[in-house]
Parts: sequence; structure tokens; C-alpha cells
Amino acid sequence: MTELSRIADMAEILGVIIVIGGLFFAVLQMRQIRQQRRELAAIELFRFFGNPNFAEAYQTILHMQDGVSAGDMRTRQSNLEDAAMLISTTMENIGVMTFQRIVPFVVVSNLIGTSAPVLWRKLEMWVGDLREELGEETAFEWFQWLAERLEQYNVDDGKAAYRLHAGWTPSHVRQEL
Repeated sequence: MTELSRIADMAEILGVIIVIGGLFFAVLQMRQIRQQRRELAAIELFRFFGNPNFAEAYQTILHMQDGVSAGDMRTRQSNLEDAAMLISTTMENIGVMTFQRIVPFVVVSNLIGTSAPVLWRKLEMWVGDLREELGEETAFEWFQWLAERLEQYNVDDGKAAYRLHAGWTPSHVRQEL
């Protein structure tokens, strides 16, 4: 009986170890899946900014003066409000993804850290007019939130990335033939 009870104890210990190992593996898998999801979302952001339509809208809004009203925008150029809508909906989506932590804030900051606040200043009056017209205070709320957070947590002290990170080195440098 003692031999049988010792085997039973060993089997019980082995079962506990297997369960703990399984839980540990599951946690690792969940973390890896979450990281992959964030990386894929960041890659999609990078791809979107390479879109010719977005680049054209970005350039159009960037060259516009700050604080243009919806009425002025509609009378100036036919594509001006289309560009404003594309920029605003894009920033709205990025704001939501940032808030939900789908894309890490540092990635968003590095990608559009100075652009979003500049674009918001240019489009703030248009958004305000749009909110009044629609009777919706929530129109492009996440664009505004994103621009305000990026200004609030701007940590580069006004330095360009090539100066701020001049001492950066890669984690692994491997020479290949």
C-alpha cells in the first residue's frame, strides 16, 4: 500500500505541475496574441499614412490657415471639406484605437505626435461648426481628445527625432555575408 500511495502522491504532484504549466503557457500565449494585435494595428496605421488620398488631404489641410469655418471651407475649394473629413475621420479612428490601447500611445506619438495637434488647430473651427450643424457635441470627439493628449504628453522637448534619438543603437547588430 505504501508504494501505491507514493505513486498516487507523485501522480497528484505531476497533475498540479501540469496544470500550473498549462496556466503559465496560456498567459504567455495571451500576451503574445495581444502584442501581435498591437503590432498589426500599428502596421495598418503606417500603411494608411502611405495612402495617396490621405497624403493629398494632409497636404491640403496643412497648407490651410488655422481656424477656417465650415462656411469658408465650402466656398473656397471643392475638395477642401473632403480633405478635412478624411483627416478628421482618420484621426478619430486613431484616437479610439489609442484610448482602447489597441495601438500603444508611444507608437501613435512617434508617428503623428506633432501632426495631430497641428491638424486639430487647423480644423477645430470647422469641427465646431459641424457639431453645431449636426447638433452633436460628439462629432470628432476622439480627434480632439487625441490632439490634446499628444500635446499634453509631448516628451520630445521640441527636438526632432534625429536629434533626440541621435545616440540610439539597435538591440542586435548582425553582419551577414
